[in-house]
Amino acid sequence: MLSPSKLSVPHLLLAPMEGMVDELMRDVLTRATPYDWCVTEFVRVSGSLLPARVFLRTVPELRHASRTAAGTVVRVQLLGSDPACMADNADRLASLKPAGIDLNFGCPAPTVNKHRGGAILLDEPELLHRICREVSAAVAGRMPFTAKMRLGVQDKSRAIEAAQALVDGGAQMLVVHARTKEEGYRPPAHWPWIARIAEAVKVPVVANGEIWTVEDYLRCRAESGLQDVMLGRGAVADPYLASRIRRHLRGEAPAECAGEDWEALQPLLRDYWQAVQIKVEARHAPGRLKQWLNLLRRRYPQAEQLYQQIKPLRVAAEIDRQLDTGWSAAHVR
Repeated sequence: MLSPSKLSVPHLLLAPMEGMVDELMRDVLTRATPYDWCVTEFVRVSGSLLPARVFLRTVPELRHASRTAAGTVVRVQLLGSDPACMADNADRLASLKPAGIDLNFGCPAPTVNKHRGGAILLDEPELLHRICREVSAAVAGRMPFTAKMRLGVQDKSRAIEAAQALVDGGAQMLVVHARTKEEGYRPPAHWPWIARIAEAVKVPVVANGEIWTVEDYLRCRAESGLQDVMLGRGAVADPYLASRIRRHLRGEAPAECAGEDWEALQPLLRDYWQAVQIKVEARHAPGRLKQWLNLLRRRYPQAEQLYQQIKPLRVAAEIDRQLDTGWSAAHVR
């Protein structure tokens, strides 16, 4: 049960989502809703000291005081398995003054795990400890240092041991995705396990996984005993979810209000589409817009209609024409 001291304003964080939330998506999502901070997709560390340009390419916000255009602070995530190399890269990254450094022990992707990265390391608590210890020493006192983990690889038997290894190594906060690597993103999320971890470590713990609605947030809070959450795909599907959670906690009516309807989302969609066309090769750009609309249609019937209209299109100019004529058709009250 939440203690009175934990019933203050919750921290609501935007998750790192590889292949989905890059600087373009971070920009539009943090313009839609303020977050306490967001975490980038991982920068892979694989045996060499990366030049500064690699970090700046992945995290262009580093050129702007480690903030998005809307002012949300950006923490940078590293992924790797060599303690010394991770520390060297964390030290170089720290010289670029990110708002914080996070370590990825949660990615379930087979290609990442095959190369000893992400969630596969949760079966090696001693290695987790060494990585955190080395990185913590490299960045000590310069910025927040956190880690993100899952509940294990195939089962949850070592979840608490892994969490304690990260914290004993120096992680100042844990974000816990409430599923194992093998469970991937399949429902349900096992939020009570986050409560067990929170009881076993002496640093703040943030809950993550399967929070799509205000009701999901409330269930997660009840089962984990925590109010601080990191929103992932739910924030992409509903860019105003964090605002809805905050409004509910303030006791305000859940009805739509100015700035949180489909009309307000349209300029963000347009801006995102224009930015994607600048960044991404023409043949890949349509897929990025469709990926977002595919998630948005979970909440917005208007997005469903627009998605179906552009789904067969492969050329950016065709999508431009459809967007010019499709907004009103997709506008369903």
